[in-house]
Amino acid sequence: MIFSSLMPCTVSSTVISGCQRRQLESVSYSSRYALGLFYEAGTKIDVPWAGQYITSNPCIRFISIDNKKRNIESSEVGPSLVVHTTVPFGVTHLEDDTEDVQGLIFQQLEGVLPGLPRPVATQCQKWRHSQVTNAAANSHGQLTLHTKPFLACGGDAFTQSNFDGCVTSAQCVLEALKYHI
Repeated sequence: MIFSSLMPCTVSSTVISGCQRRQLESVSYSSRYALGLFYEAGTKIDVPWAGQYITSNPCIRFISIDNKKRNIESSEVGPSLVVHTTVPFGVTHLEDDTEDVQGLIFQQLEGVLPGLPRPVATQCQKWRHSQVTNAAANSHGQLTLHTKPFLACGGDAFTQSNFDGCVTSAQCVLEALKYHI
């Protein structure tokens, strides 16, 4: 069993033990912004890709054109574009006013995609906790907080920040549950 190698933690009468608290507090996340741009029906965004990873910009890391990504062309619904910022940009501007940050992202976007049509609506979203940069120490995909009743934590905070990490964690939570039933 992979669970026999878990860091020993003694469960006390409190909600979580000091050891569990330290494991949870060891998790850290990156921060970033996402800017959604929404266009009128019939608007064309003339680029040959559905998504583009940007390495040469200090602000913008990834751009996705939703209708192209989903292979959905519609004369009734306009395209939408999502711009993800770099982690350093997100951390630097984490406490800034969201409208000010949106303006900075727009300025950088104009350099990456000059001549982009004017959107009819925008939505700027701050992700204070975007991707896991350091998973919970010695958690092996999950953290069992209590056995009676069974209570476990799972997700990418206990593995790695991607789809495979989430699936791995779900499998680990299931195995822990089966072990304690």
